[in-house]
Amino acid sequence: MKLFLRVFLFMQLIVLPLQAQYIVQGVVTDSLTKEPIPYASVYLKGTTEGGMTNDNGKFSFKTYRSEGVLVISVVGYNEYSRLIHPARSSRINVALSPATYSLNEVVVKPHRERYKKKDNPAVEFVRKMIEHRDDYSPDEREFWQRDRYEKMTFAINNFDSVKQQKWLYRKFKFLTNYVDTSAVTGKPVLAISNRELLATDYYRKSPHSQKQWVKARRQAGVDEMMSQQGMEQAISVTMTDVDIYENNISLFTNKFVSPLSSLGPSFYKYYLMDTLSIAGKPCVDLTFVPFNSESFGFTGHLYVMLDSTYFVRRIVMNFPQKINLNFVDYMKIEQSFDRAEDGTRQLLSESITTEFKLADNSDGIYAKRDVFYRNYEYEPDDKALQAFRKPEKIIEDLEASNCSEEYWDANRHVEVSKKETSVDKMMAQLRSYPVYYWTEKVLKVLFTGYIPAPKDKNPFFYIGMMNTTISGNTLEGVRLRAGGMTTAWLNPYLFGKGYVAYGFRDHRVKGLAELEYSFHKKKEYANEFPIHSLKVSYLSDVNQYGQHYLYTSQDNVFLALKRQKDDRIGYQRKAELTYTNEFHSGFSFQMTTRLRKDESSYLIPFIKQNAEETYVKSISTSELELKLRYAPNEKFFQTQWNRFPVSLDAPVFTLTHTLAAKGVLGGDYTYHYTEAGFQKRFWFSAFGYTDVILKAGKVWNKVPFPLLIIPNANLSYTIQPESYSLMNAMEFMNDEYASWDVTYYLNGFVFNRIPLFKKLKWREVLSCRGLYGNLSDKNNPAFSENLFHFPAGSTTMGHTPYVEAGVGIENIFKILRVDYVWRLTYRNLPNIDKSGLRISLHMTF
Repeated sequence: MKLFLRVFLFMQLIVLPLQAQYIVQGVVTDSLTKEPIPYASVYLKGTTEGGMTNDNGKFSFKTYRSEGVLVISVVGYNEYSRLIHPARSSRINVALSPATYSLNEVVVKPHRERYKKKDNPAVEFVRKMIEHRDDYSPDEREFWQRDRYEKMTFAINNFDSVKQQKWLYRKFKFLTNYVDTSAVTGKPVLAISNRELLATDYYRKSPHSQKQWVKARRQAGVDEMMSQQGMEQAISVTMTDVDIYENNISLFTNKFVSPLSSLGPSFYKYYLMDTLSIAGKPCVDLTFVPFNSESFGFTGHLYVMLDSTYFVRRIVMNFPQKINLNFVDYMKIEQSFDRAEDGTRQLLSESITTEFKLADNSDGIYAKRDVFYRNYEYEPDDKALQAFRKPEKIIEDLEASNCSEEYWDANRHVEVSKKETSVDKMMAQLRSYPVYYWTEKVLKVLFTGYIPAPKDKNPFFYIGMMNTTISGNTLEGVRLRAGGMTTAWLNPYLFGKGYVAYGFRDHRVKGLAELEYSFHKKKEYANEFPIHSLKVSYLSDVNQYGQHYLYTSQDNVFLALKRQKDDRIGYQRKAELTYTNEFHSGFSFQMTTRLRKDESSYLIPFIKQNAEETYVKSISTSELELKLRYAPNEKFFQTQWNRFPVSLDAPVFTLTHTLAAKGVLGGDYTYHYTEAGFQKRFWFSAFGYTDVILKAGKVWNKVPFPLLIIPNANLSYTIQPESYSLMNAMEFMNDEYASWDVTYYLNGFVFNRIPLFKKLKWREVLSCRGLYGNLSDKNNPAFSENLFHFPAGSTTMGHTPYVEAGVGIENIFKILRVDYVWRLTYRNLPNIDKSGLRISLHMTF
């Protein structure tokens, strides 16, 4: 999701030239009763600008057009249209003349009334639909397959002659050759990214399995600077397939209440409106709007057959105008259905049209995803059986990315514009201009953190990460670092990675050298899924005790500002041989043999508690580690150096066991360490979601403090998952623990009902992190000999768990999250922070 937002932000940089902005506002009333008319559609003809009237008949929307035709329509009234000039128009008052419609002897007359669920025929009709929503579902069949053609286009909106004269575009006059006309708005648009896919979808009920066999795929545009596999994953959770028969619909990394959800009658207002013909069949227009227009739901129309099947022929829905959703200015979903001979429901087409806006004073980005389905089959053929024998969920032919133009012309389900599919030619021309070429190159470095070398396309080597070039800490002083890694374009099986760092206070050189052999041929990077590799590495660097950087690098310059002195630092050397094997089922295991040496420093001396108080320079261990991980249906995108989840809906289970043997390859201790973990996001439909991380671990033997469990303290002012914002580094020592990290994102459920907060579109966050730990007597130097003294300030936990609680606001300026955190226990210890303000960049839809 973050990758998708980064690309979206880059696209927005192209369309930010300022324009004059006007507000169109007014009220719509009944010409006879003078009562306000709610939920009337108000828009400028030929555009996607507009909205709906609220409960009081009022409307308001923004436009950059100095004139346009205002259209107001609602079932039960005659349509109204007139030319307006937003630049000089004041409040617009419109009185609609009523009309009358009939539906199966029920007369619907327009008048304002209090909405009631009890004895409401529309609500009863919906309840019946919900009861029968699984009738004739294709997923009730043992098997089905269908052919899919999918195209997705990102384009600059309203690319008219006025915009073409802007300073940003005057240098690229050739762009006018690629301007197309939007099939939705009828306005000129300039496609800047185009994706196409031809595939076959397979479904098997038992054992349950879904596969997709990709026959052809192609993409071109400004998003080429990102990992193409990463972009595919990011788009798959932002503008994905929609199933209205599920309780929740996943879009833009959020969950929206479906109009056919079991929660629907409590979330939506339903209205039985008109009768009309869809595909030659009489249907009723069932209109729905959420009770709260800021909630994560839809407004729209279900066109339902007037028979006992409650079959949906067509659906059209969009987001409420006031929905608390970032960057999405407009969204429209359309689906059409048909029946097989036995009545099985078949989706024929799906369209998602979206307008993204980073700022209100820009036209933004127009995005349209169209999917067409045909050739439904309900008996598996040989290709289907072959698909289910393969382990991967998405099977892609080797030549899928190299299909000719003739192949595409012959196999597309619909005709497409030649200008729409010529984005690759346009990008080649753009990159021939130095000003664009270097701008794209700089933005790519900012987004990815790496500099490609020696060429920008298909580079052999990446220099970086750039945000670790300079940093600092108490032991090293100013720290400089330089490094990089090879790519699959140099060798698709063999990968190298490393860095060199130097501290100007300790005058010591550190570094990493890593060589990895992949048993799978890679397309771009070594960490592409699935990993099956053998890796050897050597690391010599500082060890910041009690600070484990789980989601970033330890020398990230943005973490340099600390709330306390960072003086719990020693040195560590590690030589490792690691075998990793990942499976498409979501299961993976990793085996590591490790020689580890922990060195003391003047900040962290190793002083053995005995009669002589012996100073020990270093300790060595020889370890064997087994790590098991199971994450079914996990989705993530990988960058050059890491993987980031695009959805946390999938559960993640981990189990790790490490053993060390004394006397083996110079090891000083024998010990066993076991750790288990669980992570998942739980959705509460319209009430937000909760991220839960649970962990527990135990050291089974007597060991000195560098080998104990040291809770993860966050000394920065940023918000970091799985770390404690008010705990000091090495404050507690444990040899067994259980921890939790629970964060509840309410998605504005409360603030959407408070006028000021509703306008700001802030969202609430509640968090609680805690740890229950224990240190047995055998590992406590106060009760056991020949252990190292704990550093000053370190202590043990009693029977009370350590707990932090936080209350926060996210979506501040659409990019910030601010939490105020309280330490609830162990508040009487010296030199601690009892509360504090924490901040992070948190960009979400």
